[in-house]
Amino acid sequence: IVPVILPNNLSVHKDDGIRPQTTLQALQRLKPVFDPQHGVTTAGNSSQTTDGAAALLLMTRREALRQRLPIMAVWRAYAVAGVPPRLMGIGPAYAIPKVIEMCAQKGILGSIEDIDLFEINEAFASQAVWCVGELGIPMEKVNPNGGAIALGHPLGCTGIRQIATLLYEMRRRPKHRFGVVSMCIGTGMGAAAVIELEPSAGL
Repeated sequence: IVPVILPNNLSVHKDDGIRPQTTLQALQRLKPVFDPQHGVTTAGNSSQTTDGAAALLLMTRREALRQRLPIMAVWRAYAVAGVPPRLMGIGPAYAIPKVIEMCAQKGILGSIEDIDLFEINEAFASQAVWCVGELGIPMEKVNPNGGAIALGHPLGCTGIRQIATLLYEMRRRPKHRFGVVSMCIGTGMGAAAVIELEPSAGL
């Protein structure tokens, strides 16, 4: 992260939500929050409350070239899908196929197998794991640097944070071209975008 220097000369220079001292035994003692009898969602497998900030510039290629700005990636498509509000959390399982189909119709890619990496927001482990399983995505393609459970879920910042994480990780991996960013939204919505890494991007 970009270090933030505070007035008292202290600095914030790393994610403070990561708790290396956490043990499996401690996590097992946490009580479910939604369904005390049968629930599996606890404070230990949910995204944490965090502060964060992120920014990006989105513009036409022509404008980027005019301003002589480096082009990191191409925004290929974006889709939103909805499910019944009582099923809040599984929106990515519906938004991702929708945006993949949009790209397939344009001849940008063939299927979900053409996506090299996914950043899927982890509001809760249960909904994120369900979405990944429902879509048949290999787990090694998902959130390779950790998701919101480890890094936090600062509302209003998460989408940009996911894009930045995705682009830099794709750049580190030879031959990675397409990535998907997706998240659930309150009241049952889900959103997803396909992003193509610019081959010459100097990230």
